[in-house]
Amino acid sequence: MPNRLLIATGNAGKVKEIRHELANADGWLSSLAVIGLKDLDAPPPECVEDRATFTGNAMKKARYYAAHADCLTLADDSGLCVSALNDAPGVYSARYAGVTGHGADEANNRKLLAAMNNVPDDQRQARFVCAMALALPDADIAVMLDEVHGVMLRAPRGANGFGYDPLFFFPEFNQTTAELDMATKSRISHRGKALRRMLAWMQEHPSLAETA
Repeated sequence: MPNRLLIATGNAGKVKEIRHELANADGWLSSLAVIGLKDLDAPPPECVEDRATFTGNAMKKARYYAAHADCLTLADDSGLCVSALNDAPGVYSARYAGVTGHGADEANNRKLLAAMNNVPDDQRQARFVCAMALALPDADIAVMLDEVHGVMLRAPRGANGFGYDPLFFFPEFNQTTAELDMATKSRISHRGKALRRMLAWMQEHPSLAETA
């Protein structure tokens, strides 16, 4: 059986993005069998994300799911920080509207648009932040943090992304994250940049292949 790398998420969009990057990796990374939580025979109860920072949540999730699957595990905690809202929704991005499962993204976007209704166009700056953690069941291994800056729109555009992607606008591309093709999004996104930094670090530590 190939060595496994568990991506600690049930979000198919995140798994797709990370698999896209790993498909182009060199060396021992190319031998990894990349799986998501939904690929496990018996996924554990969802990890409670109760830390105050993206880094704290990412590290907690990595260790939790690594212990369950007994393999090398990569977890991220990502979110949207809007300047005019004092960096909200922040670590609560995925549960901002209190909705889980189907319809959560739409509910979160509606709540965000309502909260920003009176924010002038020149004050709608925001950033996506990603903390990515690599762990084994008994050890934290590495953490990478990155971000990307943009502007929040007043209505969603595009169908390629998930979460707040339809509202997050890149002036230099004249597109939202949800309008970008996969290759461009991966190249410039917070998660793509954090992942490439993590993969570069992993590439320099081939001994990890023995633990995967």
